[in-house]
Amino acid sequence: MKKRAIISVTSKQQGDNEEIQVVTPGTFYSKDDVFYAEYAETQISGMEGTTTTMKIKPNSFSLIREGSTSTEMEFDKKEKSVSMYNTPFGTLEMKIETKKLDVDVDEDGGEIYIKYLLSIVGADVLDTTLKINIKTQE
Repeated sequence: MKKRAIISVTSKQQGDNEEIQVVTPGTFYSKDDVFYAEYAETQISGMEGTTTTMKIKPNSFSLIREGSTSTEMEFDKKEKSVSMYNTPFGTLEMKIETKKLDVDVDEDGGEIYIKYLLSIVGADVLDTTLKINIKTQE
């Protein structure tokens, strides 16, 4: 059963003193022993018309975007991943190397912490942290 949730996503890149935080209403549910959190992107994020789905497992995490912007970013402690990031301005190839992945999620929500290296062709490697908090509402 889907529950209403408040989803907070905080991103920070090494060397940048500013954190980017998005707090948004969404839904949270489990299916086949996998947790999912979904929310609609807004104009503020620059991805209006896009739905973001987080697929949460104990040892892996996927960030799936569908709509005006689309991608499937895979974070796994054991392997690197490559994904295509499709935007209205073109497509970028991203390489992700997960350095740390902590998942503490149950039926009531929880927290996810990811530290990873993001490589985009033609740009410096970005050392990034992502903190996600999901709070379900009755």
